[in-house]
Amino acid sequence: MEFDIPFFVAHIDDTEKKLIDEVLEGSNYMHSELEDAFIQYTGAKFALATNSGTSALHLAMCALDLKRGDKVICSVNAFPSAPEVVRHFDAEPLFVDIDENNFNMDLDKLEKVLVDNNSKKLKAIIMTHLGGQTVDLDRLYQIADYFDVKVIEDASEAFGATYKGKPIGNTGADITIFSFSPHLKSGISRGGILLTNKEDIKTRATVLRNHGMEINDEDETLGYIYEVTDIGCQYRISELDAAYALAKLQKIEKDIQRRKDIAAYYEKRLKEIPHITVPTHNEEHSFDLFIIKVDKNRDSFARALQKYGIETGLHYIPINLLQYYKNKYNLRVNDFPVSLKNYQQVLSLPCYYGLSDKDIEFICDKIEEIAKKHI
Repeated sequence: MEFDIPFFVAHIDDTEKKLIDEVLEGSNYMHSELEDAFIQYTGAKFALATNSGTSALHLAMCALDLKRGDKVICSVNAFPSAPEVVRHFDAEPLFVDIDENNFNMDLDKLEKVLVDNNSKKLKAIIMTHLGGQTVDLDRLYQIADYFDVKVIEDASEAFGATYKGKPIGNTGADITIFSFSPHLKSGISRGGILLTNKEDIKTRATVLRNHGMEINDEDETLGYIYEVTDIGCQYRISELDAAYALAKLQKIEKDIQRRKDIAAYYEKRLKEIPHITVPTHNEEHSFDLFIIKVDKNRDSFARALQKYGIETGLHYIPINLLQYYKNKYNLRVNDFPVSLKNYQQVLSLPCYYGLSDKDIEFICDKIEEIAKKHI
């Protein structure tokens, strides 16, 4: 069905049209411009654009030379791409419960999982910054250093976010990935990017991004003499997708400021409404998602909003409730109680640049109206 107020609408203006026109007129360097722009924006040393955020995450696992039986820690409250890329190597994801208020991995519980599974097979932590809010990264890096594991930050929902004023992508992780296709949102373009400060990771990822192929003529002028040095994938971004992503980066500060304004209005209007809880957040939250909690009957609440033409989202179904992982690892419903409780309550509201003040007021009015009748 079509919604009067969709969950997400892309912010498109002349910025995208200009860059896409350049590609259509013959420019084939947009991917390089995108990579250079990310290096300049974040301060990271190296950037590799990919055809999706999942590709960037899989490429990160390739660059770390993940092998069968290796272990990688993931949040149980994440998009399925995180454990999925681990399983493609026949490696094992280990799941960690979350903080009740910010929905990110609980670092106390992370430490316990690391202690319980400390071995040479333990390779990395995939840290998901859910909704646009980061964890305590200083503590995360200290933990990772102590246990000698790599940190891969999945910042797909923290595009443009900061930590202590420093752009995500250059705060201390071994690898950071971004997606230009918002999770469970109707994006019109796909793409991702991998950032790292480590030259060995960049070198290996560059080769693996293109079928493990390397140009093999002496002066590289011909461009068609190649060698295959490893088993890779085709993860290069298209020039059209790169143009769209570059435009998105050029407007990111404007987009984030608008989302922060929307979030401030939501908080003001919703904080006293019965059955609704607005979770706490830090000042650097970029509000890629605005998530509330509905104390009971969340789905019926969402259906009531739907009748008014308001589309909502759910971020996320805990991994241990999904059939493949539940059966593969014999996971029980109550294994991650915080994620389970949140899953039963969380609801993501529309929060994007093109949402008008009238739309936001209408959403809040209807939430208040429904909450008064909600049992």
